[in-house]
Amino acid sequence: MRAFLLTTAAATALLIGGANAAELKFKPGEDSKFNWASFDQFKSANDLKGQTLTIFGPWRGEDQALVESVLDYFREATGAEVKYSSSENYEQQIVIDTQAGSPPDIAVLPQPGLIADLAAKGHLVPLGDETKSWLLENYAAGQSWVDLSTYKGKDGAAALYAFPYKIDVKSLVWYVPENFEDAGYEVPETMEQLKALTEQIVADGETPWCIGLGSGGATGWPATDWVEDLMLRTQTPETYDKWVRNEIPFTDAAVVGALDEFGWFAKNDKFVDGGAAAVASTDFRDSPKGLFASPPKCYLHHQASFVPSFFPEGTVVGQDADFFYMPAYENKPDLGKPVLGAGTLVMITKDTPASRAFIEFLKTPIAHEVWMAQSSFLTPFKSANPEAYANAPMKKQGEILLNSTTFRFDGSDLMPGKIGAGAFWTGMIDFTGGKPAADVGADIQKAWDSVK
Repeated sequence: MRAFLLTTAAATALLIGGANAAELKFKPGEDSKFNWASFDQFKSANDLKGQTLTIFGPWRGEDQALVESVLDYFREATGAEVKYSSSENYEQQIVIDTQAGSPPDIAVLPQPGLIADLAAKGHLVPLGDETKSWLLENYAAGQSWVDLSTYKGKDGAAALYAFPYKIDVKSLVWYVPENFEDAGYEVPETMEQLKALTEQIVADGETPWCIGLGSGGATGWPATDWVEDLMLRTQTPETYDKWVRNEIPFTDAAVVGALDEFGWFAKNDKFVDGGAAAVASTDFRDSPKGLFASPPKCYLHHQASFVPSFFPEGTVVGQDADFFYMPAYENKPDLGKPVLGAGTLVMITKDTPASRAFIEFLKTPIAHEVWMAQSSFLTPFKSANPEAYANAPMKKQGEILLNSTTFRFDGSDLMPGKIGAGAFWTGMIDFTGGKPAADVGADIQKAWDSVK
């Protein structure tokens, strides 16, 4: 889906850096919401004057400015020169650079599958048991983050190769508070309540859901998020993991059951704006607009944290629109509060004192709070001050992460491209078009079985 132009990272990337080159975004000691003690302690323990740290990651544009504002604190604390670079084809570029023996010191990637490949080829440096223990103790749902960051090395042995940093949440349901207030609806706290609310809205003569799967050549992908969320709410995390690794097939009762759970919402003409037939043809970017119609065309919309980009201009999240956690089933308490999402992982690709120090820097609250206080950053780090978040919606999403018992990465992104970005998408179109879940599962599995 992307035209890759293979060029060197040096030619495509903006190298920004230099020891103490920029003014710090927030002056140390001046705002009590930041953990300045963690910054001072890190500074006193790390003197890297004369050393250079190279970092290659996915952040460009506004996100690059944000990460640079965090890196300024590492520069200030250590005296090191830090050069951050990115590329439009960064996934290809990191493979080229590591294979050529010229990797950056630190690589940052949002693709666990690519990280697994790099680890298996011996291009990553294990972070050690101390970092593993740190994640278990300091991140909410710590075992989930250790699992996400553990890969098999060239020797076939599993080890912790990555540090999760900057997380995105997908397990959200969006609504308009004024619509809820006018109708007398309450935010549901369990899946049973969400289903009851769905039926109540129909009983009141209204339509509960807006669902759109249209996305050009990627049509169908929004339904994969639905199915993944429902897998995590009907099955154990271990079953979810086996599913995304093809250790249980799409024809397994657990997977077919999750498809049918999605079908409960999406294949009922009374439950969806435009009826079930409109689900596949409605563009996902247009779908949430029904929340804001007068009268409302729907009351609920399931989508990740980015969806306000497609709300009407001027919409204020937290006032004109809001969200709640996609709830778990009350009758399945053993499954806890799972969260589906994505995020970036930080790896050492060249073992240097500065690389090691950078991983230690990411263990300080200040390395999280500086970005939290701006935009587009969530963290499960329990010692980062939630009051540092720039606004109430970000804080609320951060609390969803902190309250989670399980975190799992977007499953379709973990599957082979021909499945997660192919047969799974088209299968969901067939499913919402009326094809039975068992048949859809069989079709997707047949495609997976053909992947070599």
